Amino acid sequence: MTMGDETPVTSLILPVLIRPILSQLERRDVSASQTLRAALWKAETSYPGLTYDLIMGIMEKGDLNVNMNESILRLQGSLSDADVVEYRLNRSEDAFQELNRKSATLKKILSRIPDEITDRKTFLEIIKEIASAIKKLLDAVNEVNAFIPGPAGKQALEQRKREFVKYSKRFSNTLKEYFKEGQANSVFVSALYLIHQTNMIISTVKNKCE
Repeated sequence: MTMGDETPVTSLILPVLIRPILSQLERRDVSASQTLRAALWKAETSYPGLTYDLIMGIMEKGDLNVNMNESILRLQGSLSDADVVEYRLNRSEDAFQELNRKSATLKKILSRIPDEITDRKTFLEIIKEIASAIKKLLDAVNEVNAFIPGPAGKQALEQRKREFVKYSKRFSNTLKEYFKEGQANSVFVSALYLIHQTNMIISTVKNKCE
């Protein structure tokens, strides 16, 4: 078990922190960037949490004190389309492109939480936006479900949707606790879970349809 197993930040280090760095490297050396990316993704697949441990080790050596949950959540909002290619659908049909848009919108709103959480009025508005974005994402998933071939594929997407709903409810409960106890980091972690679950929905659709 790695250091990052307890939180979703483990699964988001690669796409949110490392991927944009590799995109910048790609402008200078395409071959080196692609080789490094393939190696990192293969290592992460074989040893989940490895990249997290690597980054945390570097931070420890540099004596850096950073809230990784908050940082990754903020960084999510600055990603370009090129940075999130692993979690974008390539199918041209409206249903797939709509799912791309709705997933991107939800993640963008969630990424604003660290900046707005201390302003109660603004934060309450963001919570409303998140609730609306969650509903629209689920509607988009239902539209895509019609394109999934075979009962096994449809069942896999339905299971992903149930997981997403579970973490949406958990996010709602975390917000209630936050307003009682003021633990912002719990909100960051819960938001990262939602981002991860959104990515898993996209991955499942890609796996079954592309």
